[in-house]
Amino acid sequence: MTINNKIKELVDGDSVVLFMKGNPKFPQCGFSSVACQILDACGATYKTVDVLQDPEIREGIKVYSNWPTIPQLYLNGEFSGGADIMKEMYESGELAKIVSSN
Repeated sequence: MTINNKIKELVDGDSVVLFMKGNPKFPQCGFSSVACQILDACGATYKTVDVLQDPEIREGIKVYSNWPTIPQLYLNGEFSGGADIMKEMYESGELAKIVSSN
């Protein structure tokens, strides 16, 4: 299985998937921490993928999304953005609407 196929399976496996450094209970960077706080504030049920556990996923996700940084949020199989975009979506109320419909 190629790394792109593995990432696609992860992305398609749940409606809300966050690729992050660490996990929600122990985030390993400030941006990943903020991303989890935003999703928690929206009441989202979400799956996380700790990119620090697999260097191939850590680099592969950047190519897969054509986005150079982590965290990365996927909603319904589509790349939505990183922490800054998540913050904008949260502040506008858009993120809560999307995750509440899942």
